[in-house]
Formats: sequence, structure tokens, C-alpha cells
Amino acid sequence: MKTISTALQAHLSGELTTLALLVKLTRTDGVIKGFTTHDQNLTIGGVTYLADGALTPSAIESRAGLAVDNLEITGILDSADIVAADIETGLYDYARIDVYACNWADLTQGVVQLRRGWLGQVTSANTHYTAELRGLHDLLQRPIGDYYTPECRFDLGDSHCGINIAALTVTGSVTNITDNATFTDTAQTAASGTYNYGNLTWTSGANKNQSMEVKTWDGTAQLFTLWLPMPNTLQIGDTYSITPGCDKRFTTCKNTFSNGANFGGFPYIPGVGNILQYPT
Repeated sequence: MKTISTALQAHLSGELTTLALLVKLTRTDGVIKGFTTHDQNLTIGGVTYLADGALTPSAIESRAGLAVDNLEITGILDSADIVAADIETGLYDYARIDVYACNWADLTQGVVQLRRGWLGQVTSANTHYTAELRGLHDLLQRPIGDYYTPECRFDLGDSHCGINIAALTVTGSVTNITDNATFTDTAQTAASGTYNYGNLTWTSGANKNQSMEVKTWDGTAQLFTLWLPMPNTLQIGDTYSITPGCDKRFTTCKNTFSNGANFGGFPYIPGVGNILQYPT
């Protein structure tokens, strides 16, 4: 149930309204940013909502039943508060979104909340970004329960896996750079493939605290290749920490990590081809 002041309700019931939308974005690091569709900045509840073109919401759709409601927000990158690098480095991942309406001509009337949810998929092109808002109904669309797969359904080092991932973590630094996804570290001596699918986290440089999965590790050339290029330029001397990877196969779990008892897959379940076999 929405809460609305008597004054704002009376304004909404009138023939002429002076309404503006407010979007408050709360990142997981606690940073709060506000944007408005009004042509001037508005300050409500201690939050300043900027009118800098960083926000243009779509029409808000609501449905009875359990269908997911729809709301998209588009805006200009490199505005006062939304820059491409912050989106690419994940600062806005899982940010909470609150959408309000207010009477910009009389802010003392308060606000009425129209939407609450979390930031979903964000896409960017040229100088604009588009972000979708995922509400509580979105949680009802997610499958809940366990499933059977030939490969392990656990992640290396999680509570189900049981491996002490901290004990396997090593550090290093960049000694040569091919591009933002390929670099060498001549101090690493692990065998080829050790860090395939591993997680690399930068501990210094322009990408500090950002992580990326390793695509391949060539121990002979001492060459790392990441799945995606880092958003900021790598520099020689940038330091990182890295954990080994796991291809989630039973032989790897048993032979490499001696953890076969905790393997979370079902490698011996017949495949679809066997299930559909019939006498000839």
C-alpha cells in the first residue's frame, strides 16, 4: 500500500498538476545519487535530485497478477554523476532504486513512492546508457531448488565445496602488457591451466578492487588471458591476487584438489541420448 500525504493527494486529484519524478539510487557501497525529470535540482529528505539529463524514465507499467512490472531508465553518460567507467567496473551492480513522484511547486507535500527495486541489466552505447529496474516480482521468476548436472554445481572454495581458497591464493604483478585482457607475469611458475577459470582481483592500479575471470594461463609463456578486458588501462607493476580455477569436472576435483567426496555433480547419470534409446 502506498502512503501519500493529504496535500499531495489533493494535488493529484486536481485538474492541473505540477509533478516530477525522482529516482534515488543507493549503491552497495552506501553512495546515494538522486536524479529528477524536473528542469531544476530538487532537494527532498536530505537528498539532492539532479536535473542534469542523466535520467529519462520510460512509462511505468503495472499489472495485476505476478507478471514482472516494467521500467527502464535511459540517460547520458559522463553527466555530473553517471560515468561509463563506474558502470563498467560494477559500482552500480545490484544498486537499489526508489522511484517517487512529487509536486515540484510545493515540496512540503512530500512524495509518493511509485517503484522500488534493484538495478538490472545495464547497457551502454555511444554517450547513453539504458538500465532496467527489477522489482520484487522478479524474484518470483527465479527457479528455486537443486538440479542435476554432470559438472559440479558448486564454486571452488564455497561452503559446499569445502576447499580453503585463501590457502591457494597467490599474488603477483604485471611485467608486460599486450592489451587490457592479456599480460605476462614472469614471476609466476605454475603449470599451464592452473589458473584457467580462476578469479583475478587487482590490488593496485587503475583497476584496484576490480575482479575478472581468467580465460587461460599459459605457464610456458607466463601469459594470462582474461575473459573480458579490464575497463581501465593496465600498467606494468600493477599488482593482483589470483585463485586457481576449476573446470567443475570430477577428475579435476579428485586429482587436482583431492576433494572428490564433496563433488557436487553427477557424472554418471545417463545423458539424453541414452534416455531416448529404444530396441532396434
